[in-house]
Amino acid sequence: QVQLVESGGGLVRAGGSLRVSCVASGRSFSRYVMGWFRQAPGKERDFVAAISLSGTYTEYADAVKGRFTISRDNAKNTVFLQMNSLKVEDTAVYYCAADRTAWSAQNDPSEYDYWGQGTHVTVSS
Repeated sequence: QVQLVESGGGLVRAGGSLRVSCVASGRSFSRYVMGWFRQAPGKERDFVAAISLSGTYTEYADAVKGRFTISRDNAKNTVFLQMNSLKVEDTAVYYCAADRTAWSAQNDPSEYDYWGQGTHVTVSS
Protein backbone atom coordinates (compact mmCIF):
# COMPACT_ATOMS: atom_id res chain seq x y z
CA GLN A 1 0.00 0.00 0.00
CA VAL A 2 1.26 3.45 -0.92
CA GLN A 3 -0.14 6.75 0.27
CA LEU A 4 0.51 9.82 -1.82
CA VAL A 5 0.26 13.40 -0.60
CA GLU A 6 0.53 16.31 -3.01
CA SER A 7 1.47 19.86 -2.08
CA GLY A 8 2.60 23.09 -3.66
CA GLY A 9 -0.53 24.11 -5.49
CA GLY A 10 -1.79 27.67 -5.40
CA LEU A 11 -2.65 30.77 -7.37
CA VAL A 12 -0.24 32.08 -9.97
CA ARG A 13 -0.51 34.54 -12.82
CA ALA A 14 -0.25 33.46 -16.41
CA GLY A 15 3.36 33.20 -17.49
CA GLY A 16 4.48 32.34 -13.98
CA SER A 17 5.90 29.16 -12.50
CA LEU A 18 4.90 26.72 -9.81
CA ARG A 19 6.32 23.44 -8.52
CA VAL A 20 4.06 20.79 -7.09
CA SER A 21 5.36 17.87 -5.08
CA CYS A 22 4.10 14.45 -4.13
CA VAL A 23 5.49 12.51 -1.19
CA ALA A 24 4.90 8.78 -0.96
CA SER A 25 4.75 6.70 2.17
CA GLY A 26 6.44 3.35 2.43
CA ARG A 27 9.86 1.99 1.45
CA SER A 28 9.17 0.90 -2.13
CA PHE A 29 8.87 4.25 -3.84
CA SER A 30 11.67 3.44 -6.31
CA ARG A 31 9.64 0.47 -7.58
CA TYR A 32 6.79 2.64 -8.84
CA VAL A 33 6.41 4.46 -12.08
CA MET A 34 5.02 7.85 -11.12
CA GLY A 35 2.64 10.04 -13.02
CA TRP A 36 0.89 13.38 -12.81
CA PHE A 37 -2.65 13.91 -14.03
CA ARG A 38 -4.96 16.89 -13.86
CA GLN A 39 -8.68 17.48 -13.86
CA ALA A 40 -10.34 20.77 -14.65
CA PRO A 41 -13.91 21.47 -13.49
CA GLY A 42 -16.41 19.55 -15.60
CA LYS A 43 -13.72 17.71 -17.52
CA GLU A 44 -12.13 14.30 -17.45
CA ARG A 45 -8.85 13.53 -15.73
CA ASP A 46 -6.04 14.08 -18.22
CA PHE A 47 -2.51 12.78 -18.33
CA VAL A 48 0.23 15.36 -17.75
CA ALA A 49 3.55 13.55 -17.30
CA ALA A 50 5.13 10.30 -16.17
CA ILE A 51 8.57 9.21 -15.04
CA SER A 52 10.18 5.77 -14.91
CA LEU A 53 11.60 4.08 -11.83
CA SER A 54 15.04 5.67 -11.96
CA GLY A 55 14.00 8.75 -13.89
CA THR A 56 15.61 7.60 -17.13
CA TYR A 57 12.40 7.85 -19.11
CA THR A 58 9.79 10.58 -19.09
CA GLU A 59 6.65 11.19 -21.06
CA TYR A 60 4.60 14.35 -21.44
CA ALA A 61 1.25 15.35 -22.78
CA ASP A 62 1.53 17.52 -25.88
CA ALA A 63 -0.19 20.38 -24.05
CA VAL A 64 2.66 20.69 -21.54
CA LYS A 65 5.74 19.66 -23.52
CA GLY A 66 8.50 22.20 -23.24
CA ARG A 67 6.84 23.91 -20.25
CA PHE A 68 6.56 21.22 -17.57
CA THR A 69 9.27 18.96 -16.19
CA ILE A 70 8.73 15.86 -14.09
CA SER A 71 11.48 14.60 -11.81
CA ARG A 72 11.86 12.35 -8.81
CA ASP A 73 14.06 11.94 -5.76
CA ASN A 74 13.90 8.30 -4.70
CA ALA A 75 15.89 9.00 -1.53
CA LYS A 76 13.11 11.35 -0.42
CA ASN A 77 10.19 9.37 -1.82
CA THR A 78 9.15 12.43 -3.78
CA VAL A 79 8.09 13.23 -7.31
CA PHE A 80 7.99 16.80 -8.59
CA LEU A 81 6.26 18.64 -11.39
CA GLN A 82 7.91 21.92 -12.31
CA MET A 83 5.47 24.05 -14.27
CA ASN A 84 6.74 27.05 -16.22
CA SER A 85 5.05 29.48 -18.61
CA LEU A 86 1.74 28.63 -17.04
CA LYS A 87 -1.45 29.31 -18.96
CA VAL A 88 -4.99 29.89 -17.78
CA GLU A 89 -5.91 26.53 -19.30
CA ASP A 90 -3.50 24.79 -16.91
CA THR A 91 -5.94 25.52 -14.11
CA ALA A 92 -6.95 22.19 -12.56
CA VAL A 93 -6.58 19.86 -9.64
CA TYR A 94 -3.28 18.05 -10.06
CA TYR A 95 -3.00 14.45 -8.91
CA CYS A 96 0.02 12.24 -8.58
CA ALA A 97 -0.30 8.52 -9.10
CA ALA A 98 1.83 5.40 -8.65
CA ASP A 99 1.99 2.42 -10.99
CA ARG A 100 3.35 -0.94 -9.81
CA THR A 101 3.77 -2.40 -13.28
CA ALA A 102 6.42 -1.90 -15.94
CA TRP A 103 6.69 1.23 -18.05
CA SER A 104 3.93 1.09 -20.64
CA ALA A 105 0.85 3.14 -21.55
CA GLN A 106 1.73 5.62 -18.84
CA ASN A 107 -0.74 8.15 -20.17
CA ASP A 108 -3.62 5.81 -19.25
CA PRO A 109 -5.01 6.51 -15.76
CA SER A 110 -6.21 2.91 -15.47
CA GLU A 111 -2.55 1.82 -15.34
CA TYR A 112 -2.09 3.45 -11.96
CA ASP A 113 -2.75 1.74 -8.66
CA TYR A 114 -2.56 4.56 -6.12
CA TRP A 115 -3.67 8.18 -6.22
CA GLY A 116 -3.17 11.23 -4.08
CA GLN A 117 -5.93 13.58 -3.00
CA GLY A 118 -4.88 16.32 -5.40
CA THR A 119 -3.63 19.87 -5.14
CA HIS A 120 -5.33 22.88 -6.72
CA VAL A 121 -3.51 24.99 -9.26
CA THR A 122 -5.17 28.18 -10.44
CA VAL A 123 -3.66 30.32 -13.16
CA SER A 124 -5.11 33.79 -13.49
CA SER A 125 -4.95 35.99 -16.58
